[in-house]
Amino acid sequence: MDQDDTRRYFIVGSVIMEVVTPLFRTRLEKDYTRKGLPSLKTFFNTQPVIHILFHLRHRNARCCVDGPNCYNHPSLPLIYCQWKRLYSEKPGLSLHGCHCKFTANPVKLEDLDVTLASLILLNCCVLTPADDAAIQGLRQYKNDYLNTTGRISQTEYKSLWTDLTNFVLQLDPSIQDELVRMEKRPLDGALCNSYALNLLDVHKKLDEMDNSIQCIRSDIQGQNACMQEILLYIRKERCTSQFGNSELYKKDQRCIIKPYKLGHDVFQLNHKINLISEISDGLRGFASDLVMMDDGILVICFPWQYYNLLICNSEGLQIDSINVQGGPCYVTSVNNFTVAVTLMNSECIDIYDINSKLKLQSISVPGMWRWRDITTIENKLVACGAYGLMITDYQEEKGLKTIVTECRPYRLHCHGDNIFYCDKYFNNNKKLYWYSYKDDIHYNLTLSSEPRTMTSLQDGSLYVLCEDNSLQHVSSDSRQYKTVTAKGLNKRCSLAYSTKQRKLVTTTAHWGIFNVFYEK
Repeated sequence: MDQDDTRRYFIVGSVIMEVVTPLFRTRLEKDYTRKGLPSLKTFFNTQPVIHILFHLRHRNARCCVDGPNCYNHPSLPLIYCQWKRLYSEKPGLSLHGCHCKFTANPVKLEDLDVTLASLILLNCCVLTPADDAAIQGLRQYKNDYLNTTGRISQTEYKSLWTDLTNFVLQLDPSIQDELVRMEKRPLDGALCNSYALNLLDVHKKLDEMDNSIQCIRSDIQGQNACMQEILLYIRKERCTSQFGNSELYKKDQRCIIKPYKLGHDVFQLNHKINLISEISDGLRGFASDLVMMDDGILVICFPWQYYNLLICNSEGLQIDSINVQGGPCYVTSVNNFTVAVTLMNSECIDIYDINSKLKLQSISVPGMWRWRDITTIENKLVACGAYGLMITDYQEEKGLKTIVTECRPYRLHCHGDNIFYCDKYFNNNKKLYWYSYKDDIHYNLTLSSEPRTMTSLQDGSLYVLCEDNSLQHVSSDSRQYKTVTAKGLNKRCSLAYSTKQRKLVTTTAHWGIFNVFYEK
């Protein structure tokens, strides 16, 4: 295969995955928040939306509610696995053939790939004619050029790139420089293969194969073990291609990835980000925390740097900042373009839109300890109390819930149903704690040194940086650990890993310098 053809495919695929997909999700989120809806699930449960999507999946159905607006599509653009991802049947209504027997699942924006997001935008949202044409064009180009052999010829690329960029800039004129940078990027073979898998529309075929194998399993009991292996593979491929890598760590056991070998060298240093020119010397250059968003944007807390949140991409380009009164200490992502920060001088949590730089909300949390970490679980914020985890629902303002803990929580991290936390490292407490939000049970694991900070990896295991500068790799069941032997990952103050980007960013001993690691 010609490498230039592959690189052109990679460039177009990168635009669809890294620019268009987040752009569609952001547009959808702005649409339902502008309507005063608190969540994506609420949006999917509204009468007009569920009615429209129901008829995009079901033919010859008459609804008991809003019957005059029922209609049949000649084709069914919403395929089975997409509908099952969005909705579940309510119990006791199996004989009813209407959309009223379904209710929305707790879907997140990051669960929507470019195909599903565009389908929802085009059918359920109010768009200008120009935006409608742009979304349809981007969806069509994705289907025309990225469901093929993994290459795009020079002849195709010439006209394709012009139209592609025009459509993108119609939706967001501010990302002109990002498109220029992306067109110049070198071929990354591993990332190209990952994008190719995610962009293939194989879901319908996989559904058909899955159903066929289910029938075979019911008839051929002696082949049960073999069939289980085939089903596992099919379900893994469907979850990967439909929802991306973020789905692979979830509790749904239909989506499985091979776990990392404990303590194994998983990452390799790709490049360094030098932000020294953006910050002051001395103490003002100290970065207290950072987070990597799903689109690869880094948000870094500089509490003494004029109270700044610094924002840049994972290459260290397109640098911007937000002035945060009170001094940002720790940061967590709320959704694709929103972060929540704790403050040096306040018992409040502030929520910011990193695109508009506007403060969207300030939540008072009486009893919250300052200079402590923050994380999110199930659309709720988790902060540190004196001897407890303080959980608040920022969307519905239902008040605080405090989970009593054995220690004084200092650093936090959420993965799945678990909230991981550790004591202030100078308290000589070597335990890593975690709380099962679902089961309301506390657990702990004693490490070789006091844990300082942690982040979860693709398979659900954890990297835990300890006070003795060692990096411990904790298994996904949190029952055992092993020291990581990779060079360059110890002696760090902060770790930030993105399951979407499969990148790990660390602070260094030199303030203003950050290391970016890629998974091997």
